Amino acid sequence: MPELVIETTGLRKEFSTRRGRRIAVDQLDLAVPAGGVHGFLGPNGSGKTTTIRMLLGLARATAGEMRLFGEPVPHRLPSVIGRIGAVVESPKFSPHFSGRQNLTLLARSIGAPTTAVDAAVDTVGLTGRDKDRFKSYSLGMKQRLAIAATLLKEPQLLILDEPTNGLDPAGIREIRETIRGLGESGVTVLLSSHILAEVQQVCTSATIIGRGRMLASGPVDELVGTSTAYRVAAPDPDAASRVLTEAGFTVRDGLLVETSDPAAVTRALGGAGIWLTELTPVRRDLESVFLELTSGTEMGASE
Repeated sequence: MPELVIETTGLRKEFSTRRGRRIAVDQLDLAVPAGGVHGFLGPNGSGKTTTIRMLLGLARATAGEMRLFGEPVPHRLPSVIGRIGAVVESPKFSPHFSGRQNLTLLARSIGAPTTAVDAAVDTVGLTGRDKDRFKSYSLGMKQRLAIAATLLKEPQLLILDEPTNGLDPAGIREIRETIRGLGESGVTVLLSSHILAEVQQVCTSATIIGRGRMLASGPVDELVGTSTAYRVAAPDPDAASRVLTEAGFTVRDGLLVETSDPAAVTRALGGAGIWLTELTPVRRDLESVFLELTSGTEMGASE
């Protein structure tokens, strides 16, 4: 049984509204193993931020249990908070100070050495831009500086809530590379996001939620599974589709054939005098898994 850095059991959060009680998190069992990047995935409003706020003692749970590094929280949060870094809301930095000056002031306030600033700047890839004023930074650079600030105390757990929101493709790539590097360095990263295809590129494991409930959890490779579909191309697509359907294959739009035996596709079409120009495995991704789990259901909830 792997060591769990984050563990929740039956976690529940209710809010009072004018229309009555609203459930934001509903009997959530979350298990995040030590090391690597764990995706905490779901649409906007599915309960991700509320869960994170409860873990960090920023919101009170209605019911259930939570543990960080095996310690019950919020009761024992002070004993483990020094091992945790988090970027949950927009960070507050002085716009007229450089990135390095902002980090240096923060390091002094928490008693971290100057070498911690150098290491954090290098880790997030801001070397060479660390002496530029914060107000000149792009949104992606500001996000990387926020991550650098959390690294000053060398956390063993880093919690990031939608770190790529509002970023352009270049900014998303920068954050992705930073997160991947942190996971490879031994830091456990909990990455909350609704951009499933993006997260799949850095996550080693993931939990998918909707309406505050867990829908699936485990290593990404197990969630995605092996390919059971193949993209077929032939000179006469209609004839190829007809032959494959008559042979008992399930054929979807665009000649996507569901099978675990691609050789059988070749034999069926070859026997009918139809020669393939393409037979390509189509691997599922986290987004397709999520859509299958939530098909026909609006899975958002009030954060």
